[in-house]
Amino acid sequence: MVREFAGGEKSALRSLAGLGGVLATAGAIAVGAVLAIFFAATVLVIALMSSALLALAGLAMRARRSARTRATRRDGLIEARHVGGHHWVAYGWNERA
Repeated sequence: MVREFAGGEKSALRSLAGLGGVLATAGAIAVGAVLAIFFAATVLVIALMSSALLALAGLAMRARRSARTRATRRDGLIEARHVGGHHWVAYGWNERA
């Protein structure tokens, strides 16, 4: 019955359905655009954070290497005595300067 009613070429129901389809398509496009921008911004933030992490890791490795070379220039040895359990007493570390 509805099919027969909406079957005419100039039916009001057909134009309302077309308008609803256009509005649904526009809404889907808008939601898709917002999601695309959101995920692009997320990827950008992840890229910035990972590059900052790599830069800090590089600086840490450089500092570790330079600290190790400074420590090997001196004799680098200190005396330590085990006094029981997890306790150790170190000697000679305060003479370094």
